[in-house]
Amino acid sequence: MMKRTFSWLSAWALASGLLMFSCSFPDEDDDTDPIETGTIQLQFDNIVGDKDLQLDSTRYMNAVGEDFTVSKLNYYISNIKLIRLDGGVFTVPQDSSYFLIREANKESQKLTIRNVLTGDYTGIEFTVGVDSIRSVMEPDSPGRKGILDIYTGPTNEEAMYWDWNPGYIFLKLEGSSDSATTANGKYYYHIGFFGGRTERTINNLRTVKLTFPGQKAIVTTSVVSNVLIQADIQKIFNGPAQLSIKKSPALMFTDSTKYVADNYAGMFNVKEIKIK
Repeated sequence: MMKRTFSWLSAWALASGLLMFSCSFPDEDDDTDPIETGTIQLQFDNIVGDKDLQLDSTRYMNAVGEDFTVSKLNYYISNIKLIRLDGGVFTVPQDSSYFLIREANKESQKLTIRNVLTGDYTGIEFTVGVDSIRSVMEPDSPGRKGILDIYTGPTNEEAMYWDWNPGYIFLKLEGSSDSATTANGKYYYHIGFFGGRTERTINNLRTVKLTFPGQKAIVTTSVVSNVLIQADIQKIFNGPAQLSIKKSPALMFTDSTKYVADNYAGMFNVKEIKIK
């Protein structure tokens, strides 16, 4: 009986010793480099031609010679991807990739993207609008909180959502013009539609791809790059299609909104990158 007990204890001790010998701690023997992340900032600056956009106080001229002011400008930026120098792509996690740029709210124009894989970046890709996946989620689902919350978020405050035909308004541009044929002299462009929930509609989602001009956005654990992206509102009127306020003072539910979407897809450019 003693011999059997000794034999069992010896075997257990031997097995334990081998187990301890075979295990190693990652910080002692694992020479794999840890994944490092940093932060990048995207600063959106709305302009008209070569002038800074000023709400209400300034009259501008579009490509067909019509004067206009801007009283409201809001648009969604989503599904952000950063293009690496080596050709790879860093995709911002979707839950952290929805933003509403509002000219009346300067804080909304600075997007801080955290947990970005360190490295050198040479371009960016993003969507103007809110994709169909988020649009068809139940309104009270976790994926539609924060900036997408139609009950308590900025979406509700800015009326960037249509209840009658559920869907987000991707871009809202409003103002006045002597050329407007409306009774109050106002013009407004409310552009939405993601392809349809229960029946097919036009799809005004647009993907924008920008290359950083002669500069890299450097992301390290201590260095933050600020990428200044300008949005030229003039190009909403003058892009692939010329837009006349006199002919189209109000665009919201028609198929011709696709021309506005085609135009605003080309209104962005990267002006400069500052390293902090």
